[in-house]
Amino acid sequence: MRIVFVAYPGCNALDVSGPAEVFATAARGYEVVIASVHGGPVETTARYAIITQPLFKLRPTANDTVLVVGGDRAGVERACVDRDLLHWLARVAKTVKRIGSICTGAFVMSATGLLDGKRVATHWSAVSRLASYRRAVHVDCDAIFVEDGRWWTSAGVTTGIDMALAMVEADHGRNVADAVAAELVLYTRRQGFQSQWSDALVAQIEEPDALASSIAWARGHLGELDVPRFARRAGMSVRSFHRRCVDQLHVTPAKLIERLRVEHARTLLAAGKRQAKSVARSCGFGNTARMAAAFQRSLGVLPTDYRRMFAAGQGQSK
Repeated sequence: MRIVFVAYPGCNALDVSGPAEVFATAARGYEVVIASVHGGPVETTARYAIITQPLFKLRPTANDTVLVVGGDRAGVERACVDRDLLHWLARVAKTVKRIGSICTGAFVMSATGLLDGKRVATHWSAVSRLASYRRAVHVDCDAIFVEDGRWWTSAGVTTGIDMALAMVEADHGRNVADAVAAELVLYTRRQGFQSQWSDALVAQIEEPDALASSIAWARGHLGELDVPRFARRAGMSVRSFHRRCVDQLHVTPAKLIERLRVEHARTLLAAGKRQAKSVARSCGFGNTARMAAAFQRSLGVLPTDYRRMFAAGQGQSK
């Protein structure tokens, strides 16, 4: 089974090396190939070059997986108008087992029209841009990776590793994928529906920015949190706070509060020791019905299902 990573000048080195290590570690008959339109050395965003094979010397087979990696904005924009690259992708898509992208490689795949009508993931900072770039593509702003039939797309950078592990699991079962994750010393295996958005990371944005410090405060006051109180803590009017959240985080204050609550609830549920009613109250949902609705909107699963997947046998969630 050949895994072809499609690179170009300005591609992200980790988009290539991270998933490539997953398949190389799994072995199991995987052949990892890094290719570009012309072959030869291709400079990455890490300022070192990777050696690639020419795309047009590769003959696609029904066992191949083709993944276009992400890169810096200039590199992606050039790749999106590279007719040779787009033509090759369109041609091999008819043959290969799986095809898709990692991070902002979704723009290149979208440029071919192959993702029209498909649900896709990309880096959180590029979600709105991709939705505008190709309106026929359904961009999932939360998922870390999406499988839509033969079409696989992942969100930002390291999520390509998660997607690669999911592919290994699809090919060889969960035990093999778990063994690869352990060998690579990954803290956890993240499922595709898990959000790439993290309150812990957002709270570090532009420290000591007022928005970042207010988010850090909000994490400890979820029970009584609402938009006016949140805005006051940030030292802004509700209107200014709304504008800042949309401009900086691409979410409304109400959605931000819901995401903070879901993030905290996920942590408590995964610990597996508290009842769902207690989790809902401590996170500010009020009741389990509201928590379930928020989980469905953010993750596409119910809290009971989330606990079952990540804390099987560790407590009750009724």
